[in-house]
Amino acid sequence: MSKLKKSWVDSANSAETPFPLNNLPYGVFSVDDEPRCGVAIGDMILDMQAAEEAGLIEISDEPVFDVPFWNELMELGPDAWAALRTRLEQLLREGSSERATVEPLLVKQADADLHMPFLVSEYTDFYAGRQHAANMGAILRGSPDLPANWLHIPIGYNGRASSVVISGTPIHRPNGQRKAPDAEMPGFGPSMRLDIELEMGAIVGKASDFGQPITVDEADDMIFGYVLLNDWSARDIQGWEYQPLGPFQGKAFGTSISPWIVTAAALEDFRAPTPEREKELLPYLEGSKDGLYDIDLQVLMQPEGAAKASVIGETNYTRMYYSAAEQLCHHAIGGCGMNVGDLLGSGTISGPTKSEYGSLMEMSWAGREPFTLDTGESRTFIEDGDTLTLRGAAKGDGFQIGFGDCVGKILPAVTWPT
Repeated sequence: MSKLKKSWVDSANSAETPFPLNNLPYGVFSVDDEPRCGVAIGDMILDMQAAEEAGLIEISDEPVFDVPFWNELMELGPDAWAALRTRLEQLLREGSSERATVEPLLVKQADADLHMPFLVSEYTDFYAGRQHAANMGAILRGSPDLPANWLHIPIGYNGRASSVVISGTPIHRPNGQRKAPDAEMPGFGPSMRLDIELEMGAIVGKASDFGQPITVDEADDMIFGYVLLNDWSARDIQGWEYQPLGPFQGKAFGTSISPWIVTAAALEDFRAPTPEREKELLPYLEGSKDGLYDIDLQVLMQPEGAAKASVIGETNYTRMYYSAAEQLCHHAIGGCGMNVGDLLGSGTISGPTKSEYGSLMEMSWAGREPFTLDTGESRTFIEDGDTLTLRGAAKGDGFQIGFGDCVGKILPAVTWPT
């Protein structure tokens, strides 16, 4: 395993920072002016527009960082991605001869507001965690048996790109139709079973052509980076609407992502294999690389007024059954063109024990088993005022690769009609 790369930015050399020189994640920030692209290093942010204007960054004949999103870099392709990473390491590594020129371009993270790091073209969410799928089957159908197709294909649905928001954006409890099992007719009102789903999000940085499939290895090369992703879910709305076409309003009201894009290159040393296949996959889903990453994940909950947040779940990205590359390959296999800025949600990441479950639906077993937070409050689903946080890091020798927290606070439902 690789070791910590030393930087002249002192805060980047701490084992506690999520943003060492090994990471260099991409985000968008502002300090009393227009948002602009930045790279996190320790507790600082390198202003990429200023670095480009100063001639420190030259990866294209045209400006790349004069816009507040990273799609322009994605469009340049993997060679440009690699070139930028190499250049950033040169500028920020310990002993860099260019420190005096770079240092004035750093901004304190504590002084900055963070914004959406990229323009989301499309959003697709998968159902690719085996333990979660088995748990949901046991809860909803009384059996952990998987759907007949589950061990053969990554199951997914097309979500709403317009509802993807940056960490810290409050989420209103959604209104919708819901029907109790013993009720003759559905009713309308705020969701009473509001939930989270702990996921990773893969960002497509290279497009594929309409009508042309891609291999798993090609898909792997197309992935620009990863974020933490919270697929907020209204279980009662979802349960009434999802047959026969799947999730709709129960999922469309909000999806939160962490603020920093951790590049695939930064995670390369943390690759991990997908689990042993119970059913042999068809040849088109075979790839030559390990497709998952060893990333520790946490879910925290903090009721309004509570003194601290409680860790309610801990698991690892290696619990997934299908990799992002396999999901992307299957997404395009029928000729669906993939776009720069497409976002793929992994599906809920749950492990085999209750402490590793990635949704409240599982943690409370559909509300039948309330759990108690460290501060004494009891929960089955999310209540108004609750703040949910996803946290994740790949841990190396003396350093960690972090994403920044993915945070969302639940506000009351909007009064209907307004």
